[in-house]
Amino acid sequence: MITMSNRIELRHLKYFLAVAEDLHFRKAADRLFISQPGLSRQIKQMEENIGIQLFERTNKKVSLTKPGIYLRQEITLILKNLEEVISHAQLLQEGIEGKINFGYVGSAMQNVLPDLLLRIRENHPNIKFSLKEMENPKQIDRLLLQEIDLGFVRLNRVPRGLNIHPIFKDTFSIVLPMNHPITNENFKNLSQLRDESFILFDQSYSTDYYNEVMNIFNDNGFSPTISHNTVHASTIFKLVENNFGISIVPSTLQYGYQMNIKFIELDKISQRTILSVVWNSSNRNPILNKILNYII
Repeated sequence: MITMSNRIELRHLKYFLAVAEDLHFRKAADRLFISQPGLSRQIKQMEENIGIQLFERTNKKVSLTKPGIYLRQEITLILKNLEEVISHAQLLQEGIEGKINFGYVGSAMQNVLPDLLLRIRENHPNIKFSLKEMENPKQIDRLLLQEIDLGFVRLNRVPRGLNIHPIFKDTFSIVLPMNHPITNENFKNLSQLRDESFILFDQSYSTDYYNEVMNIFNDNGFSPTISHNTVHASTIFKLVENNFGISIVPSTLQYGYQMNIKFIELDKISQRTILSVVWNSSNRNPILNKILNYII
C-alpha cells in the first residue's frame, strides 16, 4: 500500500515510462540526461515503494512484467490527462475557453466540418481548434490515446471505449476521365464499365467502406479489375485524370478539386457510405460536450 511515507513521485513515473519505452536502461538514461546507475536506483526505489516488480532483467534484455505492462498503459493516460488539465488551465488564464483537436477523412472537409467550424467560431469565438487529416485506423488509434478529441470516419464499428454516431449519409459516384465516352446521359448501370481498370480506396482505409463498394460490383454481376489502391482521394483523381483507370468514391469528394475528371452519381443503387463522428468516452476535455451538442 502506498502511504505518505513511501509514495512515488512524478519523476519516478517519467523514469519508468522512459525505460518501458526503450526497454534499455542506458538508452533511457541518455534520453533523460541522468546516469544509468542513477536511473536503475530510481526504478528500484519505485518497485520497492509500490511492492511491484516492473521489469524482468537479464544480461541480454529488459522486458516488462504483466503489472509493468498494465502500469505503462495507465500511467501514460494519467500523465496525458495531467498535461491536458494544465494546458486547459493555461488557456483559461489567457482568456481562451479551451481547445479541441479534430481528426478527419478528406470527404468530411467538403461539407460537415466547415459548417461545424463556422458554428463553433460564431458561438464560441474563444475556443481554439486544430485539424489533421488522417486515415480511419489512425484516427481510432489517436482517439484511444486521447491525442485527438473528435474523429470523422467512415466506419461502422469502433473499439470498446469509443462512441460512434452517424452524421451524414452519402451516395457513391463513378469517377471518369473527362474524355471518357460514358456520360450522365448514356450511363445505365455499372456493368457498362466491367472491362475498365478500377482505382479504389485501399481496404486499410476502412474495411466497412471497402465491403460496401465491393457489394456495388456484386450487385452489377462482376468482380472489378483493380489496378491501384490508395488511401488518398487526390491520388485517385490524378490517376483517373491521366487515364490509369476509373474509380468509385463518396459523392461529396467531387467538391474542392479542380481536375480534368467527371462524376456520375450512383443515386439509384441501395448502397450508401456513412460519415460518423467518434469520440473517447473517457475523454475529460471540458470542451468536448459543447462541440458534440452541435453535431448529435
